[in-house]
Amino acid sequence: MNTRQQAIGVFDSGVGGLTVLRALMQALPGESFVYLGDTARLPYGTKTAATVQRYAARAAQFLVQHGVKALVVACNTASAAALPALREHYAHLPVLGVIEPGAASAVAATRSGRIAVLATESTVAGGAYVQAIQALRPQAPVQSLACQLFVALAEEGWVDGEVALAAAHRYLDPLFATAHNRPDVLLLGCTHFPVLAPVLSQVVGADVAVVDASHAVAAALRAVLTERDLLSGAASATAPLLLATDGLARFARVGSTFLGQPLAVTQVQLVDL
Repeated sequence: MNTRQQAIGVFDSGVGGLTVLRALMQALPGESFVYLGDTARLPYGTKTAATVQRYAARAAQFLVQHGVKALVVACNTASAAALPALREHYAHLPVLGVIEPGAASAVAATRSGRIAVLATESTVAGGAYVQAIQALRPQAPVQSLACQLFVALAEEGWVDGEVALAAAHRYLDPLFATAHNRPDVLLLGCTHFPVLAPVLSQVVGADVAVVDASHAVAAALRAVLTERDLLSGAASATAPLLLATDGLARFARVGSTFLGQPLAVTQVQLVDL
């Protein structure tokens, strides 16, 4: 196989999944990655489940046709809506989402069982995180909160300062301002949200664990690649191949925040699904 055929395919509705890609690259430095941001169709978070399933199927098919050895659905909305169908359709490949690893991390971190989940509208409406958490810890009181404004703040790079802090207080104070039934875990159920983690931690306080699922996804991927004898033996790999379906300049500009390193527009290729 060539390098592309041995790559791991990662897709999201846009740039948010680059936070997952960043964690994957750190945990699996010998692996090659192809990242697809479906920027022509974002945001997924306000679409119906049927629409998200259709979009996710197209993205997955594109990556599989390019010979990837595993798929990571680096989008909470797509994981909630489309993961079972993708796993069934691509049974020959490891297919991982972000919901299950995120739920497991939150359950491992909680002391009281009280967990708050921040996500997009459709992820909250679908109840995937509540189901995944309560499958591991039945009866756990889970509160889900749709925080769509955080997506816009993250994409504008407004991840600190007065505006980000005010938005965090507006969303979180009703859950965390009093000691009564206060969650002790804040699970970031959208891949855009980790870049806001310092502000969120400031608002909820040091006694609340802020959980980012991306590192758990990386650990789960390493485990499944090892189990299936697919783990690369390389010491290092080439830079990831970055693909987008629209707006390359914006992808590069905004994506730099999420990937944690500068991106030039020449590093992103335009594709059509």
